[in-house]
Amino acid sequence: QVHLVESGGGLVQVGGSLRLSCAASGGSFSRYFMGWFRQTPGKERDFVASISRDGSSTYSTDSVTGRFTISRDNATNTLYLQMNSLKPEDTANYSCAATRDGGSSYIRSRHYAYWGRGPPVPVSS
Repeated sequence: QVHLVESGGGLVQVGGSLRLSCAASGGSFSRYFMGWFRQTPGKERDFVASISRDGSSTYSTDSVTGRFTISRDNATNTLYLQMNSLKPEDTANYSCAATRDGGSSYIRSRHYAYWGRGPPVPVSS
């Protein structure tokens, strides 16, 4: 079972950048398909981006394509989300997630078995 801990959240201004990290432990990180989701109060988690086990394939929702980049370092068991050109509507709690399966269709929270707590990323205008 993999344990996920995010870091790097915090207040950022509109147009700014932030990089989130997700450190994995307790399992073979390279065996997991990974994703990032975000959630605002009273709403369900929304898919942000995902990445294949070897990092060769990435997927993202349209609203962040071209602004956010997902990547992973299997040598250090770390997942990243580089967020650029941030907008007020990007304000949310961001969580990393893992699944032993995975693929381009894995855009629902129910597809992932393991979750981090999700630091807040408030974007100030």
